[in-house]
Amino acid sequence: MSTHTDMSPRAAWLLILAASAILMITMGARLTTGLFLSPLNTATGLGVATISFALAVGQFMWGASQPVFGAIADKYGPARVIVLGALLLAGGLAATPFVESEWGLLLTMGVLSAAGAGAGSFSILIGATAQRLPPGRRPFASGFINAGGSFGQFVFSPLMQFLIAGPGWILAMLTMAATTLLTIPLAWMMKGKKAEHASVAAAGAAPILGISLTAQLREALRDRSYLFLHAGFFTCGFHIAFLVTHLPGEVALCGLPVGVAGTALGLIGLFNIGGSLAAGALSVRYRMKNLLALMYASRAVIIAVYLLAPKTALTFYVFAAALGFTWLATVPPTAGLVGKLFGTRYLATLFGLTLLSHQVGGFFGAWLGGLSFVRFGDYSWMWYADIALALAAAAINLPIREAPVVRPGMLPASKA
Repeated sequence: MSTHTDMSPRAAWLLILAASAILMITMGARLTTGLFLSPLNTATGLGVATISFALAVGQFMWGASQPVFGAIADKYGPARVIVLGALLLAGGLAATPFVESEWGLLLTMGVLSAAGAGAGSFSILIGATAQRLPPGRRPFASGFINAGGSFGQFVFSPLMQFLIAGPGWILAMLTMAATTLLTIPLAWMMKGKKAEHASVAAAGAAPILGISLTAQLREALRDRSYLFLHAGFFTCGFHIAFLVTHLPGEVALCGLPVGVAGTALGLIGLFNIGGSLAAGALSVRYRMKNLLALMYASRAVIIAVYLLAPKTALTFYVFAAALGFTWLATVPPTAGLVGKLFGTRYLATLFGLTLLSHQVGGFFGAWLGGLSFVRFGDYSWMWYADIALALAAAAINLPIREAPVVRPGMLPASKA
């Protein structure tokens, strides 16, 4: 079987840049939703807990849609999936200012926009590029694409905060809705031919051209290392959803201007660009499970330092920069490990399921944050939970096997 792709360097770069730009827009839309919590509460009177629940459903739906759209993309190609996602995302965001009930908000932000963002997110984009690039370029491509999502947060967080504070939150949301339609022409770049070696995960991985999706799923869900990845990624989702939903509320509790929250979220995205690129590069040289364990453990330390520090604007900016370096930098090594275990034939589906675990954590991070605020008047217990989960995630990544799954008739690879 061929171990090279005939894709030219120029075509490879265009593919990677298109995927990165799509993720920049869809993640920019997803990671700025917390900025709308207070304006939505003021406009609808639904309450923080109710709106937090709708956003939590959106976190779950974003994850639940990815293995579904990933399976469709694996079979029919990613371009159609991305176009459909753009229409759902734009429609959900555009309709949100016109709903006044909990059920309406659940439909627009909890289902439509979240599912649309999922159709143009990590599993589809990283899966599509991994199937078209040689193994040596995949970690860098994953890191670069992931950095695009972080750049979207860096760009759109302060922009949305500026529009909310000026013309108002309705214009801000409609602007975001119109922007998401730019992913439709970018989807054309994702129609390229898959590489012949797409069924090979990396050096030493097993060809899986003959395995069905159902058989691949059964194999994966019995694999301990794959399940440990899910557990760690649950924690990542819990952290991220809690912060993007409730960091503006935490800033307000500290008596700081609302602009601090938008700037802090933007800094998270800015510093995660470096973190994502570093994670992609380091995943080629070091064990990916160790990188993940280090990132999760560092989050526990960063949050503990934040809790002990005086709550000034500078504290929030330093906290955002430090946490931002690991924010979504977990994606390249996690996707890389899934590909290393099972190959890239069904990577969009298998990594999509891992992202579902991420967003189950996201559901609880967004929802429990709202309940904690209503019950205790602050987020102290959520910060403690963040620390405990980060330490648990660091520990559970260490025993992960970093070697291809051994199938009947294969010689076992080295256990990493």
